[in-house]
Amino acid sequence: MKQAIMGVDIGTTGCRAVIFRQDGQCIVSNSLEYPLYTPQAAWAEQDAEEIYQAFMTVVRLSMQESGLKPEELSGICFSSVMHSVLPVNEEGKALHNMLIWADSRSQIYTEKLQQQHDSKTLYLKTGCPLHPMYPLSKILWFKQERANIFAKTAKFIGIKEYICYRLFGKFVVDKSVATATAIYNLEKADWDEDLLQILGISRNMLSEVKPTTHIEQGMQPEIAEKLGVSANTPIILGASDGILSNLGAGAVNPGQVTAMVGTSGAIRMVTDRPQVDEQMRTWCYNMTENHWVIGGAINNGGISLRWVRDKFAAMEQYVADKAGHDTYEILSKYAEEKPVGSDGLIMLPFFSGERAPYYNANARGVLFGLNLNHGKRHLVRATMEGVMYSMLSVFRALEDVTGKSNEIRVSGSFTRSPFWVQLMADVFGREITVLGEPEGAAFGAAVLGFFALGAIEDITEVNDLIKIKKRYQPNFINHERYAKLFAIYERIYWNLQNEFEEIAKIQREWH
Repeated sequence: MKQAIMGVDIGTTGCRAVIFRQDGQCIVSNSLEYPLYTPQAAWAEQDAEEIYQAFMTVVRLSMQESGLKPEELSGICFSSVMHSVLPVNEEGKALHNMLIWADSRSQIYTEKLQQQHDSKTLYLKTGCPLHPMYPLSKILWFKQERANIFAKTAKFIGIKEYICYRLFGKFVVDKSVATATAIYNLEKADWDEDLLQILGISRNMLSEVKPTTHIEQGMQPEIAEKLGVSANTPIILGASDGILSNLGAGAVNPGQVTAMVGTSGAIRMVTDRPQVDEQMRTWCYNMTENHWVIGGAINNGGISLRWVRDKFAAMEQYVADKAGHDTYEILSKYAEEKPVGSDGLIMLPFFSGERAPYYNANARGVLFGLNLNHGKRHLVRATMEGVMYSMLSVFRALEDVTGKSNEIRVSGSFTRSPFWVQLMADVFGREITVLGEPEGAAFGAAVLGFFALGAIEDITEVNDLIKIKKRYQPNFINHERYAKLFAIYERIYWNLQNEFEEIAKIQREWH
């Protein structure tokens, strides 16, 4: 059997373990979901222990189903979500639920940072625009709102660090996750002293930073036995899920862009050095010592269309369920019936504020241009168009920083709708490439693992394992129309700055 490695992706809603051969072939895959707790508006928490148990289960099942002997597994490499914050004591015991990337309760402390410090100076240091998703703001929230927990905290860590501590009894963080905290100094390649001082913490309250290719061995024997692996199995720290999605898509050469639309969305490009944006619209995270990823993520991708489905398509859901079909297929057909621009209806899909390129947690969803002729089908198409306008705004910011791209590779649940992918080609005015399997963060983790173990010499070899499923060409007549509508979309956003702030303030005061 060819060399085999396990990629473990610790995601927002579930954990997935996939074993790949070196030729990219998947041997076995297992996943398990876990809850997201939202006790209040803008709060998003998870129980770290539930995630750890899900990790243990999917790894054990994958080993059992693979038929591999423990010594036949070359290694395990991690992918994980970014921006999570978990306060733990000296023994690694959680003192609070983990705040995940979607938690924006620290918005008030983000605003204080903006008022008390120069936002651009902080951004140029870290490559992270000020935003409540980052641990920088979340730790300030703990300091001010949970002083008793803050006083007991030995370390502020992320979910991957928690799992690694359970395996090895030490706190280490990969450079990819560290660069996504807004506390790591890109130039000095270390935790930033000024930001540590702002937070009121010492550097030993954060984990030791290691390269994404760093290998740990010597797992606690009783845990290795439960997992069905050898205690000496090399564990590669790996990187964050967004970064490894790029690697999993094979988009690691200059000019290659990945665009993902799932629940949220993101646009990314790999470069050979850290790069930042003078207008602070993009972030910069590490992949390997010679590869960095520049990009931006949006909050409101597929979740926007899910809102339309849940609020306006109950009958369609009923019919689809009875027939064993997907409700989204029906919605895509609805959208296809309506013309470019939804007869003058434009949606700004900022249902949960927005990240790139605006970084405005106060932004709200807007339907503009409604008239008596508009109906459900118009709303569906306007929503799908609005998500693509949002993605285009990030794409344009990215090209301002990195230069013009030469290929856009797409992934995520939106690729199940050929109409939506074609709509993207028309909005962007560019060819869109849909990949076959394998793709995704778990595969990216496996490739990084093979690279760390020396099984491949360069991560660009991933392209030998990627298959192209289909290429979509833009309709340039449609593109010209979308260009005019996108300009209106952007003006609407910028003209509503005061109103966004006021309505968000009223919501906070009245609740």
